[in-house]
Amino acid sequence: MGTILLLVIYLAFISLGLPDSMLGASWPVMRLDLNAPLGMAGLLSMTVTVGTIVSSLLSGVVVRRFSTGLVTLASCVMTASALIGFSFAPSVVWLIVCAIPLGLGGGAVDAALNHYVAARYKAHHMSWLHCFWGVGATAGPMIMGAFLSGNASWRDGYLAVAGIQFALVIVLVFTLPLWRARSGKGSTSSDAEHSDSASLTDNEAASKPLKVKGVKFALGSFLFYCGVEMTVGLWGSSYLVKERGLAADEAALWGSIYFAGITIGRLITGFITFKLSNRLLIRGGQLLTLTGVLLLLLPLPTGCALAGLLIIGLGLAPIYPCMLHETPARFGQEHAGKIMGYQMAVAYTGSTLLPPLLGLLAGFATIGIFPIYIAILAAAMMLFSERLNVLLNRQHDRSADIHPL
Repeated sequence: MGTILLLVIYLAFISLGLPDSMLGASWPVMRLDLNAPLGMAGLLSMTVTVGTIVSSLLSGVVVRRFSTGLVTLASCVMTASALIGFSFAPSVVWLIVCAIPLGLGGGAVDAALNHYVAARYKAHHMSWLHCFWGVGATAGPMIMGAFLSGNASWRDGYLAVAGIQFALVIVLVFTLPLWRARSGKGSTSSDAEHSDSASLTDNEAASKPLKVKGVKFALGSFLFYCGVEMTVGLWGSSYLVKERGLAADEAALWGSIYFAGITIGRLITGFITFKLSNRLLIRGGQLLTLTGVLLLLLPLPTGCALAGLLIIGLGLAPIYPCMLHETPARFGQEHAGKIMGYQMAVAYTGSTLLPPLLGLLAGFATIGIFPIYIAILAAAMMLFSERLNVLLNRQHDRSADIHPL
């Protein structure tokens, strides 16, 4: 039963990733059809992300009231309905309206399933859970590219993904009893989790986690990481079309390859975390990301730029899950719960603000500034991360001096 339910959860995360990458792949064509400015994609992305933030903050209360299974079911209905709205949208205003339930549904299922898996399954499943998000994020542009390369339109691409979402809704309806059964069997870990949460609440009531040394550096790392990931996903296809001369369907395919890099990287990360430390994986991922950005920056053939997108995806893959997993080791268990919440909030803020900022800047210049913008964000991410490492090393050295073996 637990294995079947885990497969359903993986399917739900594939479904969660599908619409996340479709806007960037379809926007070069959508904006012409709807007579919208280039930077409007940033506003749409921001609307989705704000909805995600709101539903994530409320997910704990909602899950306690209605259960994870029902929240997941309702969220998938919301996202599927929103995608149907996208497919019939007569104007950009309609897209903005539909972006609200798309964000609300996506945020609720994201937070609910992450919490559910963390409480009831082994740790490596978390890495693979985000890998399956990458499967969906990779498939989204491929589906859209297939429709754009034929005689169909971007509207048919959104309608097809809405059909996939509704198929998942049917699966969720029939598997609702499994969620209840698994919740009952997982009572031991759940009870332990509630006990830990209670002790953390008592400790944190008298503390100020933001005053813990290094927290602000960690928050900066999350801000710029999500800025890089979401900006490349949203604007990569537009850059390839306008600056590198690719056709819209080819650009959509390379958008898929970028997300495939993230997916493959996270699949591998699930295995190599047994051998390599989180800190080493984070640093290696950041260096690989900067290597991919360099291929975009240099005046090299288009093939090198395309390879750069894949390398950026591979580099980004381990950074986010490893930074999350490293939180208790960095700041101590007594602060980890609240700091984790701050990190997620700042991550969503980066996803909300930094991609639209590129659209705004491109409106004054050109989308050709895309590689420079990504380079600045990636360098800032690594700077904050390394500053945190230096601080933690100093604290470790002081502790060793005070408590010698």
